[in-house]
Amino acid sequence: MKRSLMMVMALVAAMSLTASAGTITGKVSGAKSESAVYVDVIAGKTFPAPTTSTVIDQKGLMFVPHLVVVQQGATIDFLNSDSVAHNVFWTAISGNKKLGHNLGTWPKGEKRSFKFDNPGVVPLLCNVHPEMAAYVIVSPTPYFATTDKSGAYKIENVPDGSYTVTAWNEGAKNQSKPVTVSGEGKADFTLSK
Repeated sequence: MKRSLMMVMALVAAMSLTASAGTITGKVSGAKSESAVYVDVIAGKTFPAPTTSTVIDQKGLMFVPHLVVVQQGATIDFLNSDSVAHNVFWTAISGNKKLGHNLGTWPKGEKRSFKFDNPGVVPLLCNVHPEMAAYVIVSPTPYFATTDKSGAYKIENVPDGSYTVTAWNEGAKNQSKPVTVSGEGKADFTLSK
């Protein structure tokens, strides 16, 4: 009986959390490529690290995809699918040079993994092929999205509340806006250089 009561209480709690989750939508304009949009730090709130890895491939002398957004604490597997050796390194995370790292160089078919514990912008480079570049945006929350070709985005399952939402695009200045989610929230951005 006690176990059944605890299960019912857990189910009710889970349903109430789901019922209070909303969506943030909007559009990012002024950018020529895909943008990242994320809910910034929420005071007093921490989130468990994701348990699955994200893959960034090195294929056709390019990082694929060019832009990846992950939650703080996520692991990225860097794969080399080219027939030449590749390297992955970054000199800083959001300008903090102490967070720079070099994963080394490895041949086709191998991968190297790295856990990103610090939020921010990570510009990826390959010292074997200086024309290769990509970006990892490490979001401090699990609430993030990338824009589609029209600049539209949708961040789902955001608990009701007030937040700061940030838009990032390569070559543009970040822009942050307050947004209140009560079932739905909306934030449009116009980025400039």
